[in-house]
Amino acid sequence: MITILMAGLLVGSAGAQTLPAVSPEFGGNLPAQPIGVDDLLSVSIYDAPELSRTVRVSTEGTLRLPMLKHRIKAVGVMPVDLEREIAAALEAEDILVSPVVTVTVAEYHSRPINVAGAVRKPVTFQAYGTVTLLEALNRAEGLGNEAGSEIVVTIPARDGQAAMMRKIPVKELIEGSDPALNLRLRGGEEIRVPDAGRVYVVGNVKKPGVFAVRESSETTILQLLALAEGLLPYATKQAYIYRKDPATLVKKEIVVDLRQIIDRKQPDIAVQPSDILYIPDNRSRRASMQALERIVGFGASTASGLLIWGAR
Repeated sequence: MITILMAGLLVGSAGAQTLPAVSPEFGGNLPAQPIGVDDLLSVSIYDAPELSRTVRVSTEGTLRLPMLKHRIKAVGVMPVDLEREIAAALEAEDILVSPVVTVTVAEYHSRPINVAGAVRKPVTFQAYGTVTLLEALNRAEGLGNEAGSEIVVTIPARDGQAAMMRKIPVKELIEGSDPALNLRLRGGEEIRVPDAGRVYVVGNVKKPGVFAVRESSETTILQLLALAEGLLPYATKQAYIYRKDPATLVKKEIVVDLRQIIDRKQPDIAVQPSDILYIPDNRSRRASMQALERIVGFGASTASGLLIWGAR
């Protein structure tokens, strides 16, 4: 597929659909989920304001509270479980009797989602609760004009599973043909939108240039000629594709019978990203045509009596 902006793709283009917003910004009691490093917690102890405070989880994954001799593990713990841990510690160290503890998350800082590559606005944000892949792309204001046909999502190791990478086809994701492609993100994911591949058209065409290719199997020589606004006069019957071998990195030359393809006597040929399509100029034919034009011009001049002889 040649670079085409899908109608209503994502937020950021005119008339685009508005997708569901991501969870609220900082502040308040955010959705309950396991606590992580650098999260900001509000610890409130009933009838003990001197012990209540806002505290950030350390890089070691623990909390340091006044009056307590030991740090309390917080990473991976739900807020309600942390409340019981703090209450038990206060009681065990004879600081309070039957304390009532409330823990709320003021800010999550341990679940960044990074969106980069061919998007309108690369962004890193915190995941509040569960965020979908489409919501993350909305945060980046949608795909850029040069986005390729796939989105690469790197998922960190969690729940005993190793880190993994998923390639999500853009067309199926946007069309919603497979809801499972709209991944649910929990933080720590890296979303990268690679640029579309590019092919180069040079030589005897009206508009040489570089053209983006989303799906190489659907991009053909005739499509490239259309993008280049067609052939100029004196184009040769043959064209050439220069393609780098991925194994040896050596460029090879592929001869293309252009006239046979245009006359529909031979199937159109698919191109691949990084291909160079070169259409030479038929110099001998150009020279013959120029000579013919001079002869025709000479004849027209003598027939009209405009030719002036220098000799008497």
